[in-house]
Amino acid sequence: MANPVILSVDDDPVVSRAVARDIRRRYGDRYRVVRASSGPEALDALREVKLRGEQVALLLADHRMPEMTGVEFLEAAMDIFPAARRVLLTAYADTDAAIEAINVVDLDHYLLKPWHPPEEKLYPVVDGLLEAWAVTPDAASAEIRVVGHRWSAPSFKVRDFLARNLVPYRWMLSDDPEGIRLLDAAGATEADVPLVVTAEGKALIAPSETELAALAGLTVVPASDFYDLVVIGGGPAGLGSAVYGASEGLRTVLVERRATGGQAGQSSRIENYLGFPDGVSGAQLTDRARRQAVKFGAELLSAREVVGLSEAGGARLLRFGDGTEIAAHTVVLATGVSYRVLDAPGLADFTGRGVFYGAAATEAPSCVEQDVYIVGGANSAGQAAVHFSRYASRVHLLIRGADLTASMSRYLIDQLERIDRITVHPHTAVVGAAGEDHLQRLTLCDTRTGEARSVDTSWLFIFIGAEPRTDWLDGVLVRDGRGFIVTGPDLLAGGRRPAGWSLSRDPYHLETSVPGVFAAGDVRAESVKRVASAVGEGAMAVSLVHRYLEAQ
Repeated sequence: MANPVILSVDDDPVVSRAVARDIRRRYGDRYRVVRASSGPEALDALREVKLRGEQVALLLADHRMPEMTGVEFLEAAMDIFPAARRVLLTAYADTDAAIEAINVVDLDHYLLKPWHPPEEKLYPVVDGLLEAWAVTPDAASAEIRVVGHRWSAPSFKVRDFLARNLVPYRWMLSDDPEGIRLLDAAGATEADVPLVVTAEGKALIAPSETELAALAGLTVVPASDFYDLVVIGGGPAGLGSAVYGASEGLRTVLVERRATGGQAGQSSRIENYLGFPDGVSGAQLTDRARRQAVKFGAELLSAREVVGLSEAGGARLLRFGDGTEIAAHTVVLATGVSYRVLDAPGLADFTGRGVFYGAAATEAPSCVEQDVYIVGGANSAGQAAVHFSRYASRVHLLIRGADLTASMSRYLIDQLERIDRITVHPHTAVVGAAGEDHLQRLTLCDTRTGEARSVDTSWLFIFIGAEPRTDWLDGVLVRDGRGFIVTGPDLLAGGRRPAGWSLSRDPYHLETSVPGVFAAGDVRAESVKRVASAVGEGAMAVSLVHRYLEAQ
């Protein structure tokens, strides 16, 4: 593997040479130092590095540049190399801007110019950042190459899994020369895609998510068979429970069937989360929470689905889909919700081939200069519309109601109104889809008049409603009519505790109808569907776990 890259960008050639010189002097034997004179030039360099399958460890950007500021460059660079550490070079007069940038681009550090002597003011900072980068999963994992067909649903599933787990990979079409060479080397044909190849040359045809997770260096096998706390679900509530549980000394394992972050992790920009006035992407927030949980000693299991929960004396048994089990004193259910399936003729045939549930960030660059249609009127749909407007020629937001005020935050409505490329279509529903190997046309209907019309598009992203993933708990826990888990005082009917309740006390606030099993976040009945409240409930669940354990 080639040496990782350290990239510096500064429009002042004197400063640019000085940065590169000082960095190369200390790190040139282990890292390849690249310098650029503008933000656009640096982004082109990063794209070339990405295509070669190399890693970027550190980005150093001057703040004041004419074409693109340092903050703007770092924000764009995060989409290409999200794990790279980020440093802003500023003059004394720019320190306020640098501090503000900490929230905008999750800045790791800012350096004042001049930084001499580098032994005191530059190298200690860079040493720490490179050490932190070296232990991240992105840096530790070898390059993964994925060969697939543009409109192959299984190929999209592989790419989406890797992207949502922040695993770097290189995507190649099955009819490109390099893709053909890899298929031939693996003894496969274009009909066998997706093909996944590791840097060591191991090839898998249509691997399962568990196989993918193992290839990417994610943990798939628990280190123990018994824990103090098992957290099921890796969204904001689950990550909150894992952080607080592990930090307070509980032997904690978090189990996630797909990727940490949940629906929030797919958000391109969360702007109403406390402490981030300029917003933060779901991937950034998720990555920071995941690293925080691991730092405190939590174990994270990926691509493992829990399909059963039962009591065994004072323990709670959890059964995985492969039949194996783990046990724990306590459990926090934080499985979140899924987008509802849009029921219209033809849509199911194109899922993963032009029809996507959620933001599907891997597809955004492919939408350049095309029309994109989004179904949904809540914040997730609005955030997706803003994100896709950076690529598409026009984004069409389809809603059944008269306007967005009933379901979307005011700040987001105002933002949509300021973007010329976004058009909101009220009283509009998707009633059909057609195409050959992928989506090519949609049939839209005016819900007031019943008038139908056809539009040409290859892109439909759906954000409608929320369904809890709790069927596996049927007959085990009390759920409401929609499948959400009932907790605390809501379990008391006429002052009576739920059937089968074995303790002399009432259920705690977030406790389910099984003692020692708690629910947090969107999966809980009557919860507030916001990232901040989910994190808060995850933390609160751990405090109740402690109370439960102390009473045993």
